[in-house]
Amino acid sequence: MSSEIISGGGSARLAGPAAGNQQFSRRAFVVGGAMGAVGLTLAGRMAYLSIWQGEKYALLAEGNRVSLRLIPPRRGWIVDRQGKPLALNQPDYRLELIPEAVTDLDATLAAVGKVLPLTAEDIERIRSDVARQPKYMPVEIAHGLSWPTFAAINVNLPDLPGVQPLPGFLRVYPGGDHFAHLIGYVGTPTPEQFAVTHDPLLIFPGYKIGKDGIERRADARLRGTAGARRVEVNARGRVIRDLDTRADIPGKTLRLTIDRDLQNYAARRLTDNSASVVVMDCATGDVLCMVSMPAYDPNAFSTRVTAKLWAELQADDHHPLINKSAQGLYPPGSTFKTMTALAILGSGISADAACNCTGTYRLGNAAWHCWSKRGHGRVDLHKAIPQSCDVYFYTFGRAVGVDAIAATAHKFGLGQKFDLPLPGQSAGIIPNTAWKLARYKKPWGIGDTLNTSIGQGYIVANPLQLAVMAARLASGNAVEPRLFADDPHVAPPPLDIPPEHLAVVRTGMTNVVNSPGGSGKTTRLLVDGIQMAGKTGSAQVRNISKADRRAGRTKSELQPWKYRDHGLFVAFAPADAPKYAISVVLEHGNHGAAAGIIARDVMTYLFEPERAMATLAPLERAYEAKKAAALAAAEAAAKAASMPVDAAAVAASLTPDSEPSGPVDE
Repeated sequence: MSSEIISGGGSARLAGPAAGNQQFSRRAFVVGGAMGAVGLTLAGRMAYLSIWQGEKYALLAEGNRVSLRLIPPRRGWIVDRQGKPLALNQPDYRLELIPEAVTDLDATLAAVGKVLPLTAEDIERIRSDVARQPKYMPVEIAHGLSWPTFAAINVNLPDLPGVQPLPGFLRVYPGGDHFAHLIGYVGTPTPEQFAVTHDPLLIFPGYKIGKDGIERRADARLRGTAGARRVEVNARGRVIRDLDTRADIPGKTLRLTIDRDLQNYAARRLTDNSASVVVMDCATGDVLCMVSMPAYDPNAFSTRVTAKLWAELQADDHHPLINKSAQGLYPPGSTFKTMTALAILGSGISADAACNCTGTYRLGNAAWHCWSKRGHGRVDLHKAIPQSCDVYFYTFGRAVGVDAIAATAHKFGLGQKFDLPLPGQSAGIIPNTAWKLARYKKPWGIGDTLNTSIGQGYIVANPLQLAVMAARLASGNAVEPRLFADDPHVAPPPLDIPPEHLAVVRTGMTNVVNSPGGSGKTTRLLVDGIQMAGKTGSAQVRNISKADRRAGRTKSELQPWKYRDHGLFVAFAPADAPKYAISVVLEHGNHGAAAGIIARDVMTYLFEPERAMATLAPLERAYEAKKAAALAAAEAAAKAASMPVDAAAVAASLTPDSEPSGPVDE
C-alpha cells in the first residue's frame, strides 16, 4: 500500500498508518517512562527500607512475633531473731483484667462467669474499680483460684480479651493480728504512686507494695528486682513457646530483733484488753516484743477490706487501727516519778531529805491530794518511790522546778522519736516553762509543776518511750531501740547521771515490787532467784471533781469503761543484773498493778516459759467462757426480737474487767 501525501498551505502531514504508529509510540514512551519512574521509586523505597530502615522494621516485626513480659520479683521475707517467719509468700493463682483492652465489659464478665462463678457483689466491685481507676490499671477479678479453674481460664483465654490469668505469690502473715501494727501489710499501688515513678511494676496485675508498718518503711529493701520473659506469640497473643528468661531477684529477707514466741505470748496474755506491751534488751536496745491489741488481720488487708469490716474497725472503741506502742500517747502517771526523783537528786537534794505527808498538799486555797487519804507520814525518797507518795514529789518537785525535771526526762528518751521503721511515731510532750509560753502564750504556774512532778498535766508519752526509759534506768546507758537484727550495733554511751543516783532509784523500784509496803507487791516474780524492779502508774482520763469526792465517786473502777484510769507499769529484770526492760500500758485498767501483773507474766515467760503458759491457760478459758455467755445472751435477745445476731459485734462489745491487784494507788 502506498502512502498518501497531502499538501497545502505550505505544510505537509502524514496520513494513514504512519501517523497512527507515531502517536502510539509517544503514548508508549510516556506510559513506559511513568512505569519506570514508579518502579524506580519503589526500588529506591525498598532499598531505603531494607538498608537504612532495616533494623527498625526488623525490630517491629520481631515485636509482633515476640512478646517481652515482666516477671515481678518475689517479696523478701520478714523473720524474727531466730529466723521464724513473720511475713512470707505462698503461690497464688489470680485473674485480672485490663480495662483498656476490654471492648464490652458486660460480655467479658458473662464469659468469665461461665468458667468462674461471680456473685453480684463481685460484679459490682469490678465495675466500680473499672470506673474509678485509670484504664491502664489492672482490676482484680478473683484470687486464690484452684488449679483446675486456673487451667480452664487459660483454655478459654482467646474468647476473653483483656483478661489475664496470672500465677503469682500471695503475702501471708502467720502471726495474724499479733504482729499487725509492727509488720503492717501490703496492697495495690495507687495511680498517684505510679504517676510519680512510672515504674511498670506498679501496674503489673497482682503486684503489691508495703502500705503500713515495716512493710511500708522497708519497702525498698523488700521489693527485689523484676525479671523478664521473652515468648513467641501468635496473632491472637497466645504463647507459642518461651525464647529466653531472666529470673527475678527476690527482695532481701529482713531479720528483726523481735522474738516471735514472746510476742505471741504477750498478745494472748492481753486477752480482750486494749493495751500495749513493749520488751527491750537492756544492753543492746533490741526490741524483743512490741504488741498493740486489739488489732486487725493483715491477711485480710492484703487482699481487699470489705466496707463492713472497715466500718467495724473504725467504730471499735478499743481502736484496733492504732499502733498504741508507737502512736498512743498517755500521761505516764507515777512511772514518771523516777524522772522527778533523779531531778531531785541531781539538784543536790539528799535522798534522806523528808517531808510530812498528811494526804493533802496545800497550794494557796487549792488542795492537791495524795493517793493515800490518810497520808504516809514522814517520807524521804527511799520511802517515796516504793509507796509512790504524791505529796513527797509535789514538795520536792516544786523545789527543783519543771525545767530540771524536763531535762532529766529528755535524757531518758521521753519526748523524742527513734530511728525505727514505724510510720506515725508520736513524740509526745515533755513540757517546760518555754514550751507553755510558746504553746499557750501563758507563763508556767506552780500548779503545772505539781502536776508534772507526778506524771500528769501536759505530759504525755508512748509505751515505746516508757520501755526505753526503763532500759536506760536499768543500764545507765543511752540505749537506743532497734528492730533490724542485721544492722550494725553501736555500744550506747553512758548517761550523764551519777551512778549513785541511779542506784537509789533502782533500789526504790526493787522495793516497789518486792517489799511488803510496795505499790506493786502483787507483781512480784515467782521465778526462783530472780527479782523484778518496777514502778506502777495510773493516769486519769476524767478529772475527779469536788462533787465526785463528796458523793464518794472517787474509785476509777466504778466509772464506765471509757472513763476509767489507764494503768501503766515499767520494769526491768533481774533487778541486780538487768537484762530485760518492759513497759505495759493497759487502757482504762484502773491502776498500775493491773498492768504490772501482765508485765510479771511476760517477764516470767522470758525466764520460765512453762510457768507462764500455765498462767495463760485459765485466763484464756475464762475469756472464751465470757465471750460464749455474751453471745448466748445476745442470741436469746435477738430471738426474742426476731433479729439476726452478729457474732463479731458481740465479741467486739465485750468490756474487759480489771485484774485484781490489792490495795494500791496505781
